Amino acid sequence: MDVRTWGLVMEMTVGLGERKHTEAYVTAHVSGSREDALEELERRARSFAPEHPRSPKRRRLLRKEDGFLLVVDGAWQSYVTRFTVAELLEDSAAPKPASGPEPAPEPPAPEPESAAVEPEPEPEPEPDVERYADGVPVRPAWLGRDDLP
Repeated sequence: MDVRTWGLVMEMTVGLGERKHTEAYVTAHVSGSREDALEELERRARSFAPEHPRSPKRRRLLRKEDGFLLVVDGAWQSYVTRFTVAELLEDSAAPKPASGPEPAPEPPAPEPESAAVEPEPEPEPEPDVERYADGVPVRPAWLGRDDLP
C-alpha cells in the first residue's frame, strides 16, 4: 500500500465589508490514503464554527471531489469556508530525514611546537557586591553615578 502525506487545507473568508478577503491555512497533515484524509477533513468541516457571521441564519455543508464547502448565511452576507485535501509534494520546513550515522569529527591538528601559545588573561574579579539570594545586587550599579542624567 502506498502511504502518502495529505495536507488538510482550509480557505476562509475573513474581515468585514470592503476588507473581506480569503485566507488559506494548512490545518493538519494526514499520512495514509486519500480516503483517510477525506474522513478527517469531513470531521473537521462538520465541527468547524466560523467567526463570521456572528448570528448565522443558515449553514450548508457541501461535498466536492477534493473536499467540502461550508456556506453560512448571515443576516446580511454569506461566508464561505473551503476544506480541501491535497497531496503534500514538498515542504521546505519539513525535518531532514535521518541518513545514517554521521562521520566522527576530525581531531584537531596538533600545533607546531615552535609556536608560542599565550594563555588567555583571567577575567578581572567583580568587586564584592552584596546580593540577594537569587544573585541580583541589592544596590544597582547605576545608583550614585554622577555621569548619568
